[in-house]
Amino acid sequence: MAIISSYFQGESYGVLGPQMAASVIRRNSPCESIVIALPAGYKKTFLKRALSSYFGSQMPIVGFSNLSGREDLISLARELKKEGAITILAGPQAAVDYCGEKGRRNWRHRFKGFSDHFSFALQGPAEQIIPFLDDPVNIKWKALHGSAYLDRNGSLIRNPANDWDQCYLDHVEWENICILDRSGFVPLQITQGQVLQQIGCPWAAGRHRIGIDFPAAIPEMTGKKIHINSKGCSFCDVAVDKGFFGSLDLATVLRQIKGLPDGPDGRKIPFELINENPFPSLVSLIDACLSRSLGLSKIGLAVRVDALLKGARSFRSALQLARKHRMVIVLASVGFESFNNVILRNLNKGVTVSSNLKAVRLIRRLKKEFPFQLSYTRDEGGNHGFIHPTPWDSEETLARNQQVIGNYGLDVDILPYHSTPLIIHHDSALGDWIRAVEAETGLQYPRMNSWVEWWEPPAPS
Repeated sequence: MAIISSYFQGESYGVLGPQMAASVIRRNSPCESIVIALPAGYKKTFLKRALSSYFGSQMPIVGFSNLSGREDLISLARELKKEGAITILAGPQAAVDYCGEKGRRNWRHRFKGFSDHFSFALQGPAEQIIPFLDDPVNIKWKALHGSAYLDRNGSLIRNPANDWDQCYLDHVEWENICILDRSGFVPLQITQGQVLQQIGCPWAAGRHRIGIDFPAAIPEMTGKKIHINSKGCSFCDVAVDKGFFGSLDLATVLRQIKGLPDGPDGRKIPFELINENPFPSLVSLIDACLSRSLGLSKIGLAVRVDALLKGARSFRSALQLARKHRMVIVLASVGFESFNNVILRNLNKGVTVSSNLKAVRLIRRLKKEFPFQLSYTRDEGGNHGFIHPTPWDSEETLARNQQVIGNYGLDVDILPYHSTPLIIHHDSALGDWIRAVEAETGLQYPRMNSWVEWWEPPAPS
């Protein structure tokens, strides 16, 4: 089996989800499995030649994960399927992307799904694929947990996924990822890994009833709101997909860290700790690593603002420990997203501009106290959340955002080089919102596969 993942040209970071899936497959099935990191602009002729050499006379089984909306990978899956390969859509929201958008039968412009691009989809834990790999010919589809597929009558079937099982999550083979060149697949030397400590986000654990403004481009609806349910941030399709499973136990996390490659100095390569709220356990995790002679060089954190504020004391203690052991802790991404309360409310961030600025002051204060242990600026690897443009941008919201940015010098150290346009996945809470906008106004926003192109002028129904 080969798993294809979107990738950036010239980088050397790991891709935890696909690499962990390939590791599960190799350890628990008769299949070999590799991960192919494909940047934009890859040579399709090189890829097909390399795949032919890899599979030989065996049935090609090609998984796709982390598509990042790339049309070239989506069309590749369809092409490989037509040529006789088994193509599998995996990763977050795989099942709903395979099946298509709500209301697609009544609204022709809505996303029809990828059932003609992929043989089937698999959502949730990777070990669910094992019964298929054991016997692809005689598989009983109704028993394949987490799968979405077309039955013999052409009807869409979706099976519920299994819960996550920690016994499959303690091992990643970091040498199983490769890149493509003229000669075929070449191993990729990983210099930055990831360690899974938490599945999902605590903010996604609860269901929130929220009121979201109509798009600013529909002035006749100014002041009116659409009320929807949201698990976590309204734009986050991963929150819908995973919710909040919880944290893995310390032993599982330590086994992952132990399996990371060593860097040139003998310590573990830098890694991102996947945990939206790592601060309560960060000191104990570092202590446990050091007591087991697991040398740490650099830990990256991607966190929520409220988690950072609540965990300030624990974070300071972790930085003291980092100073003692010559480590670096990088605030790789803090989810500010906006410095305007209207935008933050519509994104259901659960924080305010005041909270964001309090977090900025905390970060800057800690940087003065721990200049060599804490990194957070763009030049130091920080890429903090800042979503722009959004459907609610107006002269007023833009002016207030710019006023805060200027008053607090956020463009000096906090803002990323480029903002991230709001992406509305069809199965996010904002997907429900845009469909309600369409029903209320009679407008139809175009779709780009699984994304809603809210930035394009809508058409009348």
